[in-house]
Amino acid sequence: MKRRDFLITTSTGMLLAATQSANAEMTMPQSPMAWTDENGLARFLKTDTDPLTNEFEKYPRCPYCGMMRKMFSQTRHLIVYEDDAVDGTCSLHCAAISLALNLDRMPKVIYAGDAGAAGEVKPLVDSAAMTYVIDPARPGTMTAVSKYAYADKAQAEAAAGPDAKLADFDTALVDAYNGMAQDTIRIRKRRAERRARAGN
Repeated sequence: MKRRDFLITTSTGMLLAATQSANAEMTMPQSPMAWTDENGLARFLKTDTDPLTNEFEKYPRCPYCGMMRKMFSQTRHLIVYEDDAVDGTCSLHCAAISLALNLDRMPKVIYAGDAGAAGEVKPLVDSAAMTYVIDPARPGTMTAVSKYAYADKAQAEAAAGPDAKLADFDTALVDAYNGMAQDTIRIRKRRAERRARAGN
């Protein structure tokens, strides 16, 4: 199944499509646009025909959770849609949010950080050619179950724990959607506790 067909036919995608159809005023704008909120987070998307150049300068923070993408280069994703609108996220979890919110935009390429590459900052590789390691014994970025992507399948196999499974991007994306409810509950609780401690 082609990636565009897969994204359209996921149950999460269909649910969000129905919601957007019933609430047309909530539909994302067709033309790429961007603005920055009071926290310095980019909202909506902007056109970028050269997204890999100065990536961290243009997309420093994940627009969905606020995390600095360079700090999580091994799990970050960069989505380039067919209209050259670009979204830079910290993780597959947040990339899944972008893909669900932008149903009218088809992805041209989805890059992921190569967790097996040398160096502190991992290079981006087309996720379609990567192997994801889904490991419940290892927490990931924005999720209790890690989903690291490897350009070299042999490195992915070596990194996989006894309870881990190897997957392509589409399978890892389904896993991200399936775990999103529990991940969101856990993240909300953790952030509420952090705010409570800061207030004391």
